Amino acid sequence: MKLNNLKPAEGSTKTRKRIGRGPGSGKGGTSTRGHKGAKSRSGYSRKAGFEGGQMPLQRRVPKFGFTNPNRVEYKAINLDALQALVDATKATEINAEVLVSNGLASKNDLIKILGRGELTAKVDVTAHHFSATAAEAIEKAGGTVTKL
Repeated sequence: MKLNNLKPAEGSTKTRKRIGRGPGSGKGGTSTRGHKGAKSRSGYSRKAGFEGGQMPLQRRVPKFGFTNPNRVEYKAINLDALQALVDATKATEINAEVLVSNGLASKNDLIKILGRGELTAKVDVTAHHFSATAAEAIEKAGGTVTKL
């Protein structure tokens, strides 16, 4: 072993340049932050949506109307979708679990059955809400309607 083939142990040296350690470090003085301005100061954080002083998009876009915080959103499923499900799975009872497992609804959806299409199969349907035409069509086909 000679002086010309000495090397530091693996993992003992860092490749990152330490900033703010004086002018001799090559990254001293302003610590790579440039001169003056908000970004050069400690504690700086830019607000989300800040556009450099330009009027931000969320303030330029007009706002109108009203959003009801108590609105109840239902996942609409029509009779033709139920008929297709019955044809595919031969199910006699349709409830939230069956709809979720077949990808027609998500786990936390409130389900409303609507009357588009025809239902020929005798099916017991359990859901959160039914339109009058859907309930009538299900009962006409010999099935039952159960509200959750």
